[in-house]
Amino acid sequence: MSHLTYAFKLATLTAGALVLTLGVTSDVFANEGPGRGVAGSATDGVAKFRQMGTEFRSPNIYRSASGAPGPGYWQQRANVDIDATLDESRQHITAEMDVEYVNNSPDTLNYIWLALDQNRFKDGSLARESATASASGSSRGQGGGGSDSYSFGQLRYEHAMEDRKYGFDFSQIADMSGGELSYFINDSMLRIDLPTPLAPGATFNFQIDWEHNIIDEVAVGGRGGFEYFEDEDNYIFALAQWFPRLAAYTDYTGWQNKQFLGRGEFTLEFGDYTVDLTVPADHIVSATGVLQNPRQVLTAAQRRRLANAGTDKPTYIVTPEEAAKNESANATGTKTWKFQAENVRDFAWSSSPKYIWDAMIFEQDDADHPQVLAMSFFPKEADPIWSQFSTQAVVHTMDVYNRFSFNYPYPTAQSVNAWERGGMEYPMITFNGYRPYKDKKSEEIVYSRNVKYGLVGVIIHEVGHIYFPMTVNSDERRWTWMDEGINTFLEYMAEYEWEENFPIRRNMQNPLDEITRYMTSSTQVPIMTQSDSVLQFGPNAYAKPAAALIVLRETVMGREAFDFAFREYANRWKFKRPTPEDFFRTMEDASAVDLDWFWRGWFFGTDYVDMAITDVREYQIGTNDPDIEKDIARDEDLTRYPENIVQRRNRDEGRTTRVDRFKDLNDFYNKNDSFTVTNADRNTFTSFRNGLKDWERKAYDRAMEDGKYLYFVDFENIGGLISPLPLTLKFADGSSEDLMVPAEIWRRDSQHVSKLIVRDKRIESIQLDPSHQTADADYGNNGYPQSMVSDRLTLAKSNSTNRSLMADMLRELKTEETDEGAPSDESSIPLQRSEGSETDTTTEAPAESTPAENSEETAPTDNDDEAKRTSLRETLRKMLGRED
Repeated sequence: MSHLTYAFKLATLTAGALVLTLGVTSDVFANEGPGRGVAGSATDGVAKFRQMGTEFRSPNIYRSASGAPGPGYWQQRANVDIDATLDESRQHITAEMDVEYVNNSPDTLNYIWLALDQNRFKDGSLARESATASASGSSRGQGGGGSDSYSFGQLRYEHAMEDRKYGFDFSQIADMSGGELSYFINDSMLRIDLPTPLAPGATFNFQIDWEHNIIDEVAVGGRGGFEYFEDEDNYIFALAQWFPRLAAYTDYTGWQNKQFLGRGEFTLEFGDYTVDLTVPADHIVSATGVLQNPRQVLTAAQRRRLANAGTDKPTYIVTPEEAAKNESANATGTKTWKFQAENVRDFAWSSSPKYIWDAMIFEQDDADHPQVLAMSFFPKEADPIWSQFSTQAVVHTMDVYNRFSFNYPYPTAQSVNAWERGGMEYPMITFNGYRPYKDKKSEEIVYSRNVKYGLVGVIIHEVGHIYFPMTVNSDERRWTWMDEGINTFLEYMAEYEWEENFPIRRNMQNPLDEITRYMTSSTQVPIMTQSDSVLQFGPNAYAKPAAALIVLRETVMGREAFDFAFREYANRWKFKRPTPEDFFRTMEDASAVDLDWFWRGWFFGTDYVDMAITDVREYQIGTNDPDIEKDIARDEDLTRYPENIVQRRNRDEGRTTRVDRFKDLNDFYNKNDSFTVTNADRNTFTSFRNGLKDWERKAYDRAMEDGKYLYFVDFENIGGLISPLPLTLKFADGSSEDLMVPAEIWRRDSQHVSKLIVRDKRIESIQLDPSHQTADADYGNNGYPQSMVSDRLTLAKSNSTNRSLMADMLRELKTEETDEGAPSDESSIPLQRSEGSETDTTTEAPAESTPAENSEETAPTDNDDEAKRTSLRETLRKMLGRED
């Protein structure tokens, strides 16, 4: 511990003693030299706090500087009537559609664009032709090596693409009188050329008739399709992106007609929908909106159950027994289910004879929708976990999201088990995966921890999407993070309220610990990158923005300021289309917190958080009294400079010095050291006291009485991303204190800074971010004194085995029926280079194998092969003396 000495002239730094002037503030201790370069250069330390004026679009009459919709805000509208028929045997949709398109823009339109997302699966589509192969090629280009691979899942996908033709087939695109309209199809976008320009405020009505094959979702993926159940010979159909949808025309980009490549999702207009769905008579249908004809499609008992659904637990509408009866009915007729949905941006539906259906009422303080019907639809293969968790998770989602944003805006909220894993969202309906499975040994139906929490998590996530982007209607094609990232943040909030220690990310309870792997990787791009160019989609669009919002709420802004601002954003843009600037500006406008540094670092950059404590220096203010200070200085000198090792060992060996042996060599300086107090020292102190002004004497006397401890703490920003500094101070008396140093401490130098901490008690240790609330990538440099990192090692044992061709030939040949191993979708198929290849990078293929088509010999039969193998085994046994 050192002492600070008062001085009242020039402040100087002397060897081991810091001399300060009175009245200095902590700003003096910010290192203003290092890292300060030309503005905008790599060494510009203040660039991270430069305002976002040039990066943000300028406010205008459509979007105000506050982040709210401007006085001239507008958006288009599309009202849609559809009559569709599902052909189960052909897995095929036939439909006709009437559209009323309302031009609310100030522009005159000569054409309109519609999205044909099913065309993504057509032969020669941009999505299919631009798809990349395995990662080995790109890793080779980056010097990473690697081998080519081709999975069974890829093989199944290719077969599915070969076996059927996909994409929209149109039989009519016409005005309401049947007059043919001129149109142009460019891959996944349809342009209809208007007979006359559509003026602002005008309406254009037209009709489209179309059909398309439904994709095999299990083989192809693609957010919708069918799943076939071989044992019962029936299907689950999940129909999404199934009709031509009006593309968005906006104030910020005009027509949003970027092609659908499979990743950047959808940008759509609100409207009212009336949809008639004709399906096999034994099917149960779940769809966007409200069922209009329950008497025609449900039994009297089912209607009673639906009317009597309660608020405490789900009630079966279609029981497991009724679903089993539907599965075995093999109905030949059809039923038409009629739905209406108001003010939605899309329409999706699901149909199957397998569906069990349960429902529960969610009550909310809302004039338009005081009661919301929460429902789940699932096959028997999804039970028991779906009947236990699904509808409860739907209700829980609305309960939590309502508090963070606004009341649920629709009359129904549905969770449908449309596939085995994953999820997808649409207005009022969500498609969700996860099912139990039969244990091979016990043959009991079981489910893993990952399945349970995966189910709850995916339902929360997908139902949450009904808020973002189905209501807060952001542009998914351009900014995926605005719906996925914001919604993932709210999903985390709901999961924390579902159950303590909920395994949020890869069985980790804190997503801030998990995101650091991505933020320190070499393949990250800024969050603001356009969706189709993102390298690691999940971390970039989902996990990193969600982590950013957790840091913003818990560490930067505080809950009260964040929650108010976030609710303001959600309510400002409910049923409207925000841009990133609208979100950024609203969060600042409603909180009075300057967050430009935060947006710049987290959303526009690729830095990561790694804050370090590099040094801590402890002081107490010196008295200037030589009778006190010189004794302290002597003790500190002995501590700082221990006895010389030569001198100590000489004494240990019994050696004595000449001065010890000859006493007459002692003089004045042998009795007095450099710390001896002289009268001159005392006179200097007296002069110091007499020279103090009244206010200085009061300050001095108070400082002597207080005896405070002063700590200069040095921090380094290693990762580059600006962050507040949450500190925990632990004192010598065993108590502790939490201290939040705001991010603004870095505003003059973003690389190095010092903080002065003054306390009544002595600090024994300082920990930086002990609660892991900043997404720090390295906690090994966050403590002072630095803590030893402890872990456990597992003894390694070699698993190598000697491969013996002789032993392999002695094994009995298994048949397909007795072979328990089965390849997964991700298993690699053995690849062999064709003849003439310059280099050999054969993967998992025997070197001697020859393609059958290159052999001139007659291909051996299975019996011939078995005879040869049997003969070889017998020969080997004889050689080894193992006669049977």
